[in-house]
Amino acid sequence: MKVKENGDYRMTIADWPENERPRERLMASGVFKLSDAELLAILIRTGSGKMTAIDVAREILSRSGGLKKLGEMDYHQIRDMNISGVGDTKAVTVVAALQLARRLEAAESEKPDPIIKTSEDVARIYIPKLRDLRKEIFMTLLLASNHRVIKDTIVSEGILNASVVTPREVFREALAVMAGAIVLIHNHPSGNLEPSREDIQLTRQMVVVGKAMNIPVLDHIIVAGNGYTSFADRGLLVE
Repeated sequence: MKVKENGDYRMTIADWPENERPRERLMASGVFKLSDAELLAILIRTGSGKMTAIDVAREILSRSGGLKKLGEMDYHQIRDMNISGVGDTKAVTVVAALQLARRLEAAESEKPDPIIKTSEDVARIYIPKLRDLRKEIFMTLLLASNHRVIKDTIVSEGILNASVVTPREVFREALAVMAGAIVLIHNHPSGNLEPSREDIQLTRQMVVVGKAMNIPVLDHIIVAGNGYTSFADRGLLVE
């Protein structure tokens, strides 16, 4: 059956031979038997007038640079690829599914109220959350006196600089929840793990303020891709 969408007739999965339909193949053989394009085709459901849903899925993966790159894209970027058959509904569906996958990965790596003992403990939680973001996020991880996680809070979104990330903003929530210590966290969308001069200066300023307030800054973690840099591990917290 063909359905009409935005004035254009689009081929549905129901038009395919049953043994080629991704949904039926998934039910018969299991999810691991399907390719990335087939799984994506199940999400987008229909193709365009000249392409099946799998053709559209392959085009999405090809133009985006593969599944990993697709996972880094937002709704507007997917929509603006101008792929035939991919409108608002399909772009939103794909972005929502990929976000659920990221949240699942983060949830699996995060225990309830974990105790932070090492930089790796922080990285394990925040790499899945931050690695695919296109903009820079600066966060504080607030810890109890025994280093059990209380909560995290976003301080700034956008370019990291001292005019935006101030001691007042960094320690505001820490004071409100009576945190015993904090960890600074931000991402580098560029993929560069090296801290900038501004990163180091800002961190050392926060270390001084934290010491004066009896809320020590234990570390500053930079997430870039699947890797991370720890200021504490590299001896960068103090001069």
